[in-house]
Amino acid sequence: MKKLAVLTSGGDSPGMNACVRAVVRTAIFNQISVLGVRRGYDGLVEGDFIPLETKSVSNIMQRGGTVLKTARSKRFETKEGMTQAYHKLMENQVEALIVIGGDGTFRGAKEFNSLFEFPIMGCPGTIDNDLNGTDFTIGYDTAINTVVQAVDKIRDTAESHDRLFIVEVMGRDAGLIALRSGIGVGAEAILIPETNRDVSTMLQRLERGRKDKSSKIVIVAEGDEAGGAFAIADIIKKKMGNVYDVRVSVLGHMQRGGSPSCMDRVLASRMGFAAVEALIKGRKSEMVGIVNKDIVYTPFSQAIKHIADLNPDLLRMVDILSL
Repeated sequence: MKKLAVLTSGGDSPGMNACVRAVVRTAIFNQISVLGVRRGYDGLVEGDFIPLETKSVSNIMQRGGTVLKTARSKRFETKEGMTQAYHKLMENQVEALIVIGGDGTFRGAKEFNSLFEFPIMGCPGTIDNDLNGTDFTIGYDTAINTVVQAVDKIRDTAESHDRLFIVEVMGRDAGLIALRSGIGVGAEAILIPETNRDVSTMLQRLERGRKDKSSKIVIVAEGDEAGGAFAIADIIKKKMGNVYDVRVSVLGHMQRGGSPSCMDRVLASRMGFAAVEALIKGRKSEMVGIVNKDIVYTPFSQAIKHIADLNPDLLRMVDILSL
């Protein structure tokens, strides 16, 4: 292999740049030239390639977002778009591709590989941590720390005014950000899409604890069945408006941004490094992951399945510690 390409796709996540850096420098060490693909699969279809050298990736590890830019591509979802992308790779003599992204990114890679048998390796870059085959995805640690820092500040105001804050965090299909950050901030209740914990149970917990705490924090994943933070706030106001001064805070896209944590920088570096070495050894159509501190490889067909079962010990702990 003499040349490979690397792209970032889907939602950006802190640590993507560290992964790109590791891919480029590992490839160059092995005398492989690298092209960066701008704007994800859309750039692949258009052939928007830029050469990447060692200096190109200097001083990017600490930056959030992705220097290669990212986009969701409708064109790449079609056979015509994939065919055009394949021709662009052939025109530029690219022999392999590394994609950094989440569920949608790997679905696209799987389809592309099935059409053209083109060598692709994936690195899991998503703040949701919702992929099989790795303990943590690139960006998850930074995202939950961002939530914890924000909620700590919100609790200061909640304490000062004896208020109840409903804080909505990202997680349309997966509640892992809500679960871990909720534990980290000592939330009184956590509502996530994977469990059947209804609002009535939350109201019972708030009623039991109203005399013991001056402030309360409820963490809600944006994909929760109850309808999000504002819907839950309306329910609490109707049922307990005479007890609580209820406020809502939606953290939104601030969870995606910011300088990546040390954990995410190291995680991304290990994954980028391993992805290049895997291609050199002939592996393809797999996602690089880290499980119990070891590098593992998971076929795209298995990695793209969302995790539905949460650790029951964590859920039981939440119930006990939030009393």
